[in-house]
Amino acid sequence: MPQGGFVTTSTHHQQLVHDGTFAAVGPSGDITGERGVRPDGLFARDARHLSRWQLTIDGSTPTVLVPPSDELTATATAVVTRQGSRAEAPAHTVFRRQTVGSGTLTERLRLRSNRGEESTVMLALTVDADFADQFELRADHRWYEKPHAVRTRRLLPDGVEFGYRRRDWEARTVVTAEPAPDAVEETGSGARRLCWLLRLPPHGTAELLLKVTAHPHAAPAPRPVPAPPDRPGADPAADSSGWPELDLACARGLADLDGLRMAATGPEGETVAVPAAGVPWFLTLLGRHALITSLFALRDRPELAHGTLLALAATQARTEDPARIAQPGKIVHEVRHGELAHFRQVPYDRYYGSVDSTPLFLVLLEAYAAAHDPEPAARLQAHARAAVRWMLTDGGLEEHGYLRYRADEGGLANQSWKDSARAICYADGSPAKGVISAATAQGYAYDALTRTARLARTVWDDPGYADRLEETAAALQNRFLRDFWLPADRFPALALDGTGRRADALGSDAGHLLWSGILDRERAEAVADRLLSPAFFSGWGIRTVAGGQGAYHPLSYHRGGVWPHDNAVAALGLARYGLHAQARTVAGAIVDVAARSGWRLAEVIAGYDREDSLGPVPYPHACSPQAWSAAAPLALRTAVGAAVRPVREAAATA
Repeated sequence: MPQGGFVTTSTHHQQLVHDGTFAAVGPSGDITGERGVRPDGLFARDARHLSRWQLTIDGSTPTVLVPPSDELTATATAVVTRQGSRAEAPAHTVFRRQTVGSGTLTERLRLRSNRGEESTVMLALTVDADFADQFELRADHRWYEKPHAVRTRRLLPDGVEFGYRRRDWEARTVVTAEPAPDAVEETGSGARRLCWLLRLPPHGTAELLLKVTAHPHAAPAPRPVPAPPDRPGADPAADSSGWPELDLACARGLADLDGLRMAATGPEGETVAVPAAGVPWFLTLLGRHALITSLFALRDRPELAHGTLLALAATQARTEDPARIAQPGKIVHEVRHGELAHFRQVPYDRYYGSVDSTPLFLVLLEAYAAAHDPEPAARLQAHARAAVRWMLTDGGLEEHGYLRYRADEGGLANQSWKDSARAICYADGSPAKGVISAATAQGYAYDALTRTARLARTVWDDPGYADRLEETAAALQNRFLRDFWLPADRFPALALDGTGRRADALGSDAGHLLWSGILDRERAEAVADRLLSPAFFSGWGIRTVAGGQGAYHPLSYHRGGVWPHDNAVAALGLARYGLHAQARTVAGAIVDVAARSGWRLAEVIAGYDREDSLGPVPYPHACSPQAWSAAAPLALRTAVGAAVRPVREAAATA
């Protein structure tokens, strides 16, 4: 069994995940070529390498007797049979065992005769590979031209090979079987049907071993994700939060994080482990997600922070590339390997459309040095200084006073954590326009500057540089409290637009400002009161946008939904200011959500009031499992048990 993988079960699909590869299969183990909210298939490096995998028994679609269980492994099992009746029981039962490895799906089919006489059965498996890019499978009705694309099918002695070529882009999927199929039939659709005629003795069995191997375009030589360090059995009492339900959510989150580990490359070509952002859409390195996940998991999975720092240093921009929003020193937002990124039909092959990954990189670098080991901070000093230079120059701090971004046509309109198109808005719901200064990014920048100053004093032996960074941080804090505060609402604005006008939607981003420590105590207490008010707090957590505003929609991704990681950030921020009762209230709501979903937290749920629903209402497009949601219970455990860190009061109270 592959180490660190898992299978998740939903109403429609089981998702088997291991080392950057995942398969989404139906309850029977089949794959149908579905698109939209929950596409099925075998996926590697952003392409679907298996789009059909459909079993028939004597020409009939089988009935599911036992669907896969929700075990935390990379293997799923199911039991199926041809439909029968009380008068005529099914003649045969098939036991399916499917396992995902790095770039592979292996299935062991065991057929058992239920009869006391010799019998014959025809098993057939319809297989196909459409090589669809994940971006074209989404339910957003986009269509991408693919000129000169050619698909091929080649018969093998023990199976079939599917090929795809478009100019210099080439990918293959190889399907093999043991024993080899008795026949391989064309279906008229491009798929192939592998057929076996099996003879079974009375109550006898037969087995088939099937293997699907993905050969993505330009895939590097196989390199397994580094094994996690040995974790000797810990004292359960020492690991317990004293809150059994929270401990269960933490255990589930850690298991999911282990399954989401994937290989990446460090600055010297070394292989490191990083947390992939989530399935089905983001089984890749996303800078912001990996950084926040690693901060949450710093106590329990410090190797993720170490790997993330090295991988992001390796991909840090060195030159300016407007098409990728790259500027020297900037930390990458997203890395993709798919066909559409290769041909620049989407901009995300190595994409820097994030204003906050760079300060978060500095935050994690100092946090790791303080909690575990200063070696990466010493090794990555040049990368850290380059990140600071980006914040001061291209990022906008020196010239404009704030980290800023402009909407990227064809890419991300917003480049803070709320990155959907209309997420940064006014209270009436109209979007902010022009060059945007998002509130969260300023909080992260403040935290990054103060932490990097500590590194300069303690690791780099450069007190002069530390003094300059502390002065810059203090000036940023003073400006922020003056320019972003909404006196009538006693709450910070979501952003400043291109004219300097405050985007006055009341959003959960204020919890991130608590986390960063940029607010003075009076403002922090006002923010805490508002975040726990009925307009924000649904009973299942803090909404991304407070109810009662034109901007609010309970089924909106960033304008009304409830995000576990967003709530974990707020809980850490509340604890930072000594507001422990409020932090525990937020933690309790998220733990209640986890308790109603098998202890796994999805990316986001709807923002409906708890009293209006029988339980948390799922958000239909949410990733699950998802890295920073998996790590959220670990952050909540820290928040409810945290000692209060001193918070530097603002030099000005404007």
